[in-house]
Amino acid sequence: MDEAGIRKVGDLDISNLAGVGVQEMLGVGFQSSHVGQAIELLKTMREDEECRIMLSFTANLMASGLRGLFRGLVEQGVVDCVVTTGGSIDHDIIRAYKPYLLGDFDVDDEELHRESVNRLGNIMVPNDRYELLEEKIKPVLEKLNGVKQDYTPSEFIEETAKVLNNKDMFIKTCLDKNVPVFCPSLVDSAIGLQLFFFKQDHKEFTIDSAGDLKRLHDFTMGAEKLGGVVIGGGVSKHHLIGSTLLRGGLDYAIYLTTALEYDGSLSGARPKEAKSWGKIREVGNTVTVYGDATLTLPLILSKI
Repeated sequence: MDEAGIRKVGDLDISNLAGVGVQEMLGVGFQSSHVGQAIELLKTMREDEECRIMLSFTANLMASGLRGLFRGLVEQGVVDCVVTTGGSIDHDIIRAYKPYLLGDFDVDDEELHRESVNRLGNIMVPNDRYELLEEKIKPVLEKLNGVKQDYTPSEFIEETAKVLNNKDMFIKTCLDKNVPVFCPSLVDSAIGLQLFFFKQDHKEFTIDSAGDLKRLHDFTMGAEKLGGVVIGGGVSKHHLIGSTLLRGGLDYAIYLTTALEYDGSLSGARPKEAKSWGKIREVGNTVTVYGDATLTLPLILSKI
């Protein structure tokens, strides 16, 4: 091996941990080095004036304290487009009015069920939170149905943000900053259940998921360069990277994940696999950080 030009492993100084910067992290090895690479790549994406940045994340993260960081990324103009799931919209609306509770991963789940409490990891969501969501969504549906009967998910989310007009909501921040929120799986949520109930008496009311494809296509095709910050997997991850196919893929991609690729899942697929599909350019600049996003995302954002 030719050692010339290869970064050397560097030891951290216990007396100066508060002063650890990107260069020190890059030299640690393992996931610390990947975190350092992600920080540098996000800075590159932000400094590239031709680059639009897309953000995707899963619903469990909106239930956590990362919700504040997602809102901050929009407020500060870091991201230009959001792709997420229906559960994220549920959690965002509920938490704008009433908090979730911290518990434990090892509680008695049967007892929680008897007490009408739902567990999401160590986050507890009492049933009354979903009763609150029902109270908020019903008048929204009635009002929107009085205007027209056909909405794309992004339109529905924007109109919901307008009607509820709660400044603490992530979707209200996106509305105010003109950042579209795409949600191809909107009906896979508590809001979806309310849509089902509403359609029993208003059969003409429709959520047109395919209708958002043109708006998303126009966004991606209109970008000189495109970067993706992909947190977690599933529908939100695939809808983001898949939307870039017709333009030849993402130019930059940062994956934050706990999923592995051995089972062939989309959630575990690394950026190199996306290049085989044309969802990331062959020369695309990418990095994958393995770890719980509630740890890795705050660490990355604290350094930019």
